[in-house]
Amino acid sequence: MARLLLLFFPGLVAIGAVHGIFMDRLASKKLCADDECVYTISLARAQEDYNAPDCRFINVKKGQQIYVYSKLVKENEAGEFWAGSVYGDRPEDEMGTVGYFPSNLVEEQHVYQEATKEVPTTDIDFFCE
Repeated sequence: MARLLLLFFPGLVAIGAVHGIFMDRLASKKLCADDECVYTISLARAQEDYNAPDCRFINVKKGQQIYVYSKLVKENEAGEFWAGSVYGDRPEDEMGTVGYFPSNLVEEQHVYQEATKEVPTTDIDFFCE
């Protein structure tokens, strides 16, 4: 019985630890530097402040640097959004904040790799905790 509980316990912990909501998709495809969208495409600088309308997006301050990981493929009348991470000045911000922001908000400062891989988005791309 003890072995059986140990086998199921990690799964129960994982299920209990996950909480959040799946938001509407902003696009069905994204452009990345690699198939898993883990490599940085570019470093961009915000040209103005941006206040995130919901948990899919990140707050950005003018002059803040953003590491860009993917670029959503624009569909219909939707805006063009990129996914990236921003870092604050405080030690607790060292993990960064990841989310979407309007592409017209930034100016790319340095391109590390071209975003040539078209990858389908998944529900987890728009999951909010």
